[in-house]
Formats: sequence, C-alpha cells, structure tokens
Amino acid sequence: MSPDKSPATPGIASMAPGHAATLFGALGDETRLRLLARLSSGGPASIARLSARAHVTRQAITKHLEILAQAGLVRDDWRGRERVWRLEQRRLADARAYLDFVSRQWDDALDRLKRYVEGPEKNE
Repeated sequence: MSPDKSPATPGIASMAPGHAATLFGALGDETRLRLLARLSSGGPASIARLSARAHVTRQAITKHLEILAQAGLVRDDWRGRERVWRLEQRRLADARAYLDFVSRQWDDALDRLKRYVEGPEKNE
C-alpha cells in the first residue's frame, strides 16, 4: 500500500457519527472558530481575555467555550477564582484525521468511477 493510501488513524474510521457531528458542529460556528484561533495563537486564556474585543458578551463566550469543551476541543482549569481555557490539540488532530479519512474514501470512489466510465478498453 502506498504511503498516501495508508489506513486512517486507528479509531478514526470507527468514530461514531454522533461524535463526529458533535466535533464538527462545534467547529461550525464563526465565534467558536475565533475562540479556537485565539487559544491556538495566544495560549491559555481567561474569559476576560477571550472576551476582550469580542462582539459578544462574556456569557456568550462562556456558552461557546462550553460547547467546545463538550466536543473535547478545549478544557478549563481554575486558577484561583478565574477559569482559564486551553486548546486540546489532540481533538483538532482527530478532526484532521477524520477529514483525511473521508477524503481518501472520496478519492477511492472517484477512482472507481473513473475506471468504470472509461471502461476496460481505455484502461489498456
């Protein structure tokens, strides 16, 4: 098997549709993507820091972060009285691996369709 056709990361192919939907649903919102980008570039941050220059309230930021946490994309730690949020890189890698898996499935399906359409006489 060639390197670009290797099997998907173990567990990704068997990711339950509900888990994939939760993961990609969380990624499907502009505000949540901005929060992930800020955590990715700036490291762990408090609600106060994440809501600075945001066009939504702190309460809205908190709700978005909780959705991201349910999807496993972020986690929070308490530092004194402050909740600090950090990115979970592993879950982003899971999303990437799942997309790579689906992409390989489509590539294989398109290759089969091409062979079928071209017929055996064009494959010689």
